[in-house]
Amino acid sequence: MSIIELGEVRDEPASAPPVRAPRAAGRPMRGAAVLLLTLVLLAGATPLPRRTVSMVPASAASSAFLAEDGVFVFDPPAPDKDRYLTAYAHPAPNGAGMRRRWQAPLPHPDGYLGVRVEQGLVLAVGAEPGNGVLETTAFDAETGQQRWRHPGTPVPIAGGGLLLTDVPQSGVDGMSRVEPDTGRVLWSVPLLSPTGPGLHLTDGRIDMFVLVQPTGEVQVHDAVTGRLLRSLDTLPGGRKAVQQVQVVDDLLLLLPAEDAPVVAYGLTDLKPRWTAMMSQVSYVASCADLLCVSHQRGSLWVLDPATGAVRWSDSGEDLLIDVRGDRLLMSGSGQRFAVRDAATGRRWTELGEWDLVPVLRPTDPLVGLRRGEDGRMVVAELDLAAGRARVLDMLPDVAGSCQASLPLLLCQRLDGTATLWRLAR
Repeated sequence: MSIIELGEVRDEPASAPPVRAPRAAGRPMRGAAVLLLTLVLLAGATPLPRRTVSMVPASAASSAFLAEDGVFVFDPPAPDKDRYLTAYAHPAPNGAGMRRRWQAPLPHPDGYLGVRVEQGLVLAVGAEPGNGVLETTAFDAETGQQRWRHPGTPVPIAGGGLLLTDVPQSGVDGMSRVEPDTGRVLWSVPLLSPTGPGLHLTDGRIDMFVLVQPTGEVQVHDAVTGRLLRSLDTLPGGRKAVQQVQVVDDLLLLLPAEDAPVVAYGLTDLKPRWTAMMSQVSYVASCADLLCVSHQRGSLWVLDPATGAVRWSDSGEDLLIDVRGDRLLMSGSGQRFAVRDAATGRRWTELGEWDLVPVLRPTDPLVGLRRGEDGRMVVAELDLAAGRARVLDMLPDVAGSCQASLPLLLCQRLDGTATLWRLAR
């Protein structure tokens, strides 16, 4: 069932005192006609915003996930009862209800973490019974027919195909490329380090991956063929250490677990570029034309990627949450968000207190939620470029657990059921 609702409140304005209008001059009928004409013109110029509300036809104990082409629902686990994955198409903007496309039996009763649609497949990631090892089950996106099951989690490869990977702590001892249609394993590479691979992406798809072994050997592989392209010994003398590897643009970064410097190498030649004395690094991200290095306890260093020189730093507890262009989204205490300039670190604007909603794609607009004074859920687009939180709607009876890809918003209601909103923007 779908319902088209008129938007209730589009902003949270402060109330202003009434202003007494001056007494109108002229004949009353002429004034009334002018007023009526003005109202008609205003109504035509600024129509009331509308939202479409679609109830997900599933029980309150089910798990619903938003995807690019629909909503997918996992039945709740129950003793001695089969579980199913049900696919629903996104409702049309005119308010048509959610149409069930197919339903497929799930191969095991344990927890499922989510789905993604890729290369004509619906990829459901869950845990194998008994050992908790993550695995991927592939269903045909059109019919729901199960194609294959393999250990690991999926990521798309440049040129087509899927790479299944996980760390050995989860029981997966390698990285494999599988053929999407058949699930046939095309090649496999052992994964010995507990820190996982570094991934190089081109247009959102992996073309190279990097492994670092406990012996210090760094290996760069082609993601299409699995072939070893180049390697380097970073711990000569037979030493061993746990090192994390990250790939940012054309840099390969080694992040040691101990109090040791960060070392940057060129990805294409593995030649040392620079060394930076920074300890307890959590992760490194590309920030416009710079590198953002996040400390495990919240400090932030912003480096020149060519030299490793520190452009600016902040020893506070604010966490880097996202990067959009030359703007950084920072989160402080109480989930208060602020926007900073990547080049200078200048605090550009405050966005207020929000709960950030998971989005489908890295390019999707950022969405924040917060509870209004009347109990309704305030939904806002966090626009870093404009430096403002633009309120989109205020929704009743929303508990949370939302996912977004604007204008679509999937949330759990207070009664546990799931609802899909198509918001007016």
